[in-house]
Amino acid sequence: MERQIPMNATPTTMGAEVHTETAVPSGSATHMDSATHIAYLLRLADNALVLSHRLAEWTGHGPVLEEDIAMTNIALDLLGQARLLYQHAGSLSAPTRTEDELAYFRDTAQFRNFTMLELPNSGVASAGAADGDYAFTIVRNFLYSAWALPLWQALAGSADAQLAAIAGKAVKGTRHHLRHAGDWLGRLGDGTEESHRRMETALDMLLPYTNEWFAADELDRAALAAGIGADLAGLREQWLAIARPAAEAATLRWPADSGFRSTGKQGLHSEHLDYLLNEMQSLARAHPGAVW
Repeated sequence: MERQIPMNATPTTMGAEVHTETAVPSGSATHMDSATHIAYLLRLADNALVLSHRLAEWTGHGPVLEEDIAMTNIALDLLGQARLLYQHAGSLSAPTRTEDELAYFRDTAQFRNFTMLELPNSGVASAGAADGDYAFTIVRNFLYSAWALPLWQALAGSADAQLAAIAGKAVKGTRHHLRHAGDWLGRLGDGTEESHRRMETALDMLLPYTNEWFAADELDRAALAAGIGADLAGLREQWLAIARPAAEAATLRWPADSGFRSTGKQGLHSEHLDYLLNEMQSLARAHPGAVW
């Protein structure tokens, strides 16, 4: 019998409660310079923007009409998160920079998004395929949303009041993203033999890329010490408590730990981000300063 995650599921009903005490208490915060502060915001914004673009590629190509609309709406939610974060980062810059400048006029090496999010919808094993693989998209959305929900809940207590407000707004949308991906994880994972095989292939392919999310670097440590960022070690435990039970409930085998670590958040990307940015930025760069 097919086992599904209910559409009204929360992280608690998926098998684990999400705790929010991952940000540094304001009383222990230390100063963080503006350049580091901006870099932290851009990392968050780049994640949302790049995944938004990948999901937008499903517009008009979804497997059913309802999914076409649902995936487009999730892409728009992520784009909204990116816009707010770029606006905030731009307001801290001297001189002030617009969201369009930050999205369209930075080159590949200046982006700090996670590598997983830039991979083509067809999956890295068949990157030349004309069509996307919905299993790949669903698994990626689920893993990312299971990470993003406790992150935004933690950042809602950030010492950066503007970031805290953005995070508080993002929590609601991310809960929906997680419910949507979790429902399809159950349907496809515990569905037909073919859907199960494709979901397991996607999980095997994608899980090693999540190591990058929890590898704290100097920027992560500075943001945490300033009371602005989240504790990645605590975040990993919360993510695992959501993601692994849900995968297993969908009859998917959780892959063994891998030593692989991608480097997108250091600006070292796969070749796929070049193609994505060339497409996304082409109009703005062809007509700089144009408005509609």
